[in-house]
Amino acid sequence: MKADLERLVPLVRRAAQEELLSRFRRVASSHKADGSLITEADLAMQNRLLAELERHWPERRLLGEEMSAAEQQALLEGGEAGLWCLDPLDGTRNFASGFPVFSVSLALIRGGEVVLGLVLDPLRDECFTAVKGEGAWLNGAPLGLGEADGELAGTLAIADLKRLPPALAARLATAPPFASQRSIGSVALDWCWLATGRVQLYVHGRQNLWDYAAGRLVFAEAGGHHGTLEGRGSGPADLEPRSAVGAVGTERYRLWQEWLRKAVTV
Repeated sequence: MKADLERLVPLVRRAAQEELLSRFRRVASSHKADGSLITEADLAMQNRLLAELERHWPERRLLGEEMSAAEQQALLEGGEAGLWCLDPLDGTRNFASGFPVFSVSLALIRGGEVVLGLVLDPLRDECFTAVKGEGAWLNGAPLGLGEADGELAGTLAIADLKRLPPALAARLATAPPFASQRSIGSVALDWCWLATGRVQLYVHGRQNLWDYAAGRLVFAEAGGHHGTLEGRGSGPADLEPRSAVGAVGTERYRLWQEWLRKAVTV
């Protein structure tokens, strides 16, 4: 896996420089059938990485966000040799608006598990990587969160209020347990910024596999704790959207989940 990363990192960096940064603030957008945005940068980056990955790893297929649901499911069911899972531009609305927060997210799925993850923030030249069971890194330096106290007060949270149950979103907006809240618009970077300890709490109502696969592995391998609003664990890699809850520290995660459960029932 580490040998794969040594080849992947410069490959993705170069592609992002040429396909994304060259188009930033210079590209028009359009809407997909589900109402989400897409730009020519999304497609150019996906096509570029598809060609590069096929050249270096011809035995592995690629599951991309811009594929149809039927194509995605067929690939996920037939990926015995390992399947790449790609979001070529996570944060398309940010990108199209000129807001400088977006990323490339690439994961390797094998046997229903995410075993390798790479998230690149091309504007800051920050490359987050992880190998299941071996650790996580930022630009090659190890990431390790360690333990933290269980206090929620004083923490900084990433909370995507738009996709949360209305009662929970209202409670977080009017009586939050944390000191302050952000929403940066890139799920992959949400997880990676958690993995660095830049924020300590996380909640999101709906994420797709290509959104979270790489970033969540980075966070988990850095020592973070995560689950869903419904109390599920990580589970197998599948196409079913899921909510996300994360925290730095075992006790803090327990208290955060407890607070979230109570907030929905108040």
